[in-house]
Amino acid sequence: MAIKADRWIREMSLGRGMIEPFEDRQVRHGVVSYGLSSYGYDIRVADEFKVFTNVYNTVVDPKHFNPQSFVDIKADVCIVPPNSFALARTIEYFRIPRDVLTVCLGKSTYARCGIIVNVTPFEPEWEGHVTIEISNTTPLPAKIYANEGIAQVLFFQSDEVCEVSYKDKQGKYQAQRGVTLPKI
Repeated sequence: MAIKADRWIREMSLGRGMIEPFEDRQVRHGVVSYGLSSYGYDIRVADEFKVFTNVYNTVVDPKHFNPQSFVDIKADVCIVPPNSFALARTIEYFRIPRDVLTVCLGKSTYARCGIIVNVTPFEPEWEGHVTIEISNTTPLPAKIYANEGIAQVLFFQSDEVCEVSYKDKQGKYQAQRGVTLPKI
């Protein structure tokens, strides 16, 4: 019989440090929910944001990214301008096992407000704070609450380990801390 998903996530986090800090239950009252759910984990956004600005009128180029394209904000609330975006990071630090892949999806509470969260999958043996892109698709300013839920991580465990993990490839975002800008 397969182990229940929430029990597996709890055991991997408390016993092996897969998610730190780890919230053993879903926190819901008065906040955008976060913590352990039935088949995943709702991650929180930290209070560090990089809000996109067009003040220098630069071209967005992933190969030659200009850090001046962002304004740094450290606050409990971040206002994302209309039709713009911000980068942020999770409070949680992840250590993904070699036989696990995750998929991260935005929370419906934000999606219903026109706020889209984009995060790539966490590959086997990747570790670090997750850099999150938060897009405001509306013509109005959008409010993001630090220290509350921003997305849900779903875990997929294979019956065997991968041949080449993110750690084996010496991935450029391995062990990232803080909000990490694009790298080539």
